[in-house]
Amino acid sequence: MPSVSLLQTPPLSVYIHLPWCVRKCPYCDFNSYAMDGALPEKRYVAALDRDLEMQAERVRGRSVQSVFFGGGTPSLFSPAAIGEILGSIGRRLTLDAHIEVTLEANPGTVERGRFAEYQSAGINRVSLGAQSFNDRHLGLLGRIHSTAETCAAAEELHASRLTNFNVDLMYGLPQQTVSAARDDVAAAIALRPQHVSHYQLTLEPGTVFYHRPPPLPHEDDIWQMQVECQQALAASGYEQYEISAYAQAGARCTHNLNYWQFGDYLGIGAGAHGKLTDASANAIGRTAHVRQPRQYLEAIEAGGAGLERRTISPDDVPFEFMLNALRLLDGFDALQFQARTGLPLESLQPILATARSRGMIEPDGALGTCRPTEFGRRFLNDLQVLFLPKSSRVTARQAGHKL
Repeated sequence: MPSVSLLQTPPLSVYIHLPWCVRKCPYCDFNSYAMDGALPEKRYVAALDRDLEMQAERVRGRSVQSVFFGGGTPSLFSPAAIGEILGSIGRRLTLDAHIEVTLEANPGTVERGRFAEYQSAGINRVSLGAQSFNDRHLGLLGRIHSTAETCAAAEELHASRLTNFNVDLMYGLPQQTVSAARDDVAAAIALRPQHVSHYQLTLEPGTVFYHRPPPLPHEDDIWQMQVECQQALAASGYEQYEISAYAQAGARCTHNLNYWQFGDYLGIGAGAHGKLTDASANAIGRTAHVRQPRQYLEAIEAGGAGLERRTISPDDVPFEFMLNALRLLDGFDALQFQARTGLPLESLQPILATARSRGMIEPDGALGTCRPTEFGRRFLNDLQVLFLPKSSRVTARQAGHKL
C-alpha cells in the first residue's frame, strides 16, 4: 500500500459520552451502566471539562461543526449540567456559527418542561429513543418508557421549538410481524420528526439477548419489514441517505455524516473514542478512553486522561474509510477518498473490480464515484470485508465472512 500523503484536514466534531442509564436494556452493547445510587453529575461534568482541556491543544484553530451527547441516557443530566458542558466546549474550542448540537433522550427520563430548558442551554437537535410504538414490544426490549410518553415528548419538542429531532426506531423485534413494523413507522411519521433512524435489532456479543436469544422473526420477514418501511418513509418525504438514516430536506445529521465521511472527532468521557488527522505528519490517529466511569474519573482527577492513542496503519486506512463511507447511499468519489486518506483510489482498483463483478457497487462515474448497490447494502459486511488488508482476511474468514 502506498504511504499516506494527506491533502486536507477534514471537518471536526465533538462526542460527549454520558454513560449512565436507569436500567441496561438486554439488547444494548454500548458502554453504559445502570445507576447505582445518585448520578455523580457535578463530579463527571468537572472531569469532562478537564478532559476537554487536555485534548483541546490538538485541535486548536479548527472549527467544531457538531457536538453530540450520547450514552447511556444523556437526558438523565440536568439542563444546567448540559449547559455547563457546552460552556466548557465554547471556552476551549472554536465553534462553527451554524453548529449542530444533539442530545440523545429517553422518553421515560425527561421531566415535563425540560426540553425547553435544554434548548435554552444550547441544544438544537434531539434524538428521541422510541425504538417501538407497541407497548408489548417495548416491554420485551426492556425499555422503561411507554408509547404515550414518546408521543408526549414529541409534542413537547414541537412546543419547545426543537422541531429538528430524530426518532430512533428498530425493526425485527421479538415476535414482531411485518404489519406491526409498518405500524411503528406510521406512528413515528405522525410525530412529524425531521429525521428517522430505522435499524434492525441485532444480537450483539456480551448482551443478555446474545446469551438468551429471544424469538426473532424469520429473515425473509425482516427483509420485508425493511422494504415496506422504506417505502412508507419515502412516501412521506423522508429520503434515505444512509443504511439506517432517513431525513426530510435539509435535515441530514451533520454529526453522523462526519463519521460516515471519515471526518475527525474528539471523544470526551468514559469509553469515548476519537479520530484526529495530522496532515502535517501524514498521520491519522485514534483515541480511546478507559471504559469504566469510576476508572475514568479517577484517572482524570489524578491528573491523567485514561486515554490510549494509536496511529492507523496505511494498510488499514482503506478498510477504516470504507467501513463508514459504504453505509452512504451516495457512496464517495475519488477526490474525497484521496483527501481523507492520502491514498489514490487507483490503489484499490483490483478490490473495486471484484466488488463490481459481484454486483455490490455501481460502476465508476466521471469523478470515480463508488456507490453501494441495493445488493451491496443488503450484504454490507461482505462488501466491507473486501477492503481488509490481506493479513486480516484469515481472521475474517474464520468469523464467517464471505470473501
